[in-house]
Amino acid sequence: MSIRFDNRVAIVTGAGNGLGKSHALELAKRGARVVVNDLGAARDGSGGSSEAAKAVAREIVDAGGEAIANGANVADMGQVEAMVKDAVERWGRVDILVNNAGILRDKTFAKMELADFDLVMDVHLGGSVNCTKAVWELMREQKYGRIIMTTSSSGLYGNFGQSNYGAAKMALLGFMNTLCLEGQKYGIKVNALSPVAATRMTEDLMPEAALQLLQPESVSPAVIFLASEDAPNRQIVAAGAGAFARVVIQETRGTYLMPGTQDAEHLAEAWDKVTSMDGARELQAGGEQTMKFLGQAGQALGIKLN
Repeated sequence: MSIRFDNRVAIVTGAGNGLGKSHALELAKRGARVVVNDLGAARDGSGGSSEAAKAVAREIVDAGGEAIANGANVADMGQVEAMVKDAVERWGRVDILVNNAGILRDKTFAKMELADFDLVMDVHLGGSVNCTKAVWELMREQKYGRIIMTTSSSGLYGNFGQSNYGAAKMALLGFMNTLCLEGQKYGIKVNALSPVAATRMTEDLMPEAALQLLQPESVSPAVIFLASEDAPNRQIVAAGAGAFARVVIQETRGTYLMPGTQDAEHLAEAWDKVTSMDGARELQAGGEQTMKFLGQAGQALGIKLN
């Protein structure tokens, strides 16, 4: 099976370097028309230059593909809307959105200024919201869309000094989960990538031998798969060094405390039952948790709820 994107239009944010550049080049290699978006800011979000985006777009065009460079700041909705308008005027549609743009402002929470927290949230979460909102109605109308959020192990599991980054990356999964439900009947699939790669975001965090294994090109196959027509929906794919895994958020079956025992002391006594993984499962919507708890209570009390 060969995955192709002929006549598909893709927007890749943060595509001037690193992972975004790799994603853009691979999409173009497989026939996609690509909007190479990059503000050209430093790792902390300061400054800006369109040269990186232009260089990637030229590389695509020189290889026989179609691409345009765009320097929109994803945190600015007006600039994002103009970027999408340019893509539609040129190619008539937008089929794929890869929300990859991001910055770092790492500090322990005790030392972090709230302005640094807010800025990271604005770029990672707000930028993904802006770009998604700008293409959402287009995708609904054409009854087709593939959207990829970029989450992180820092959000899934935590990372010292990255409370802002981790909060933004975990928030994107909540955003994804709801969009999956709302977009399903319109042919829109929304997934998330949790990558680890040697980029300017990580170059000073790992030894050289590890960086050699963690090339961005080893992550991009996950983006190609998640952007394809046969993509799954509502999946979190971790990728790095050529290895791929699915991340699953599960909820234990838990246990019900009878009336008269619904207090912290009895909860502490039942903690082993609450945390037992026997019967744990992946829920598909928030309402499933409510129905699970009501079912347990109803069964214990002999109450029919339907």
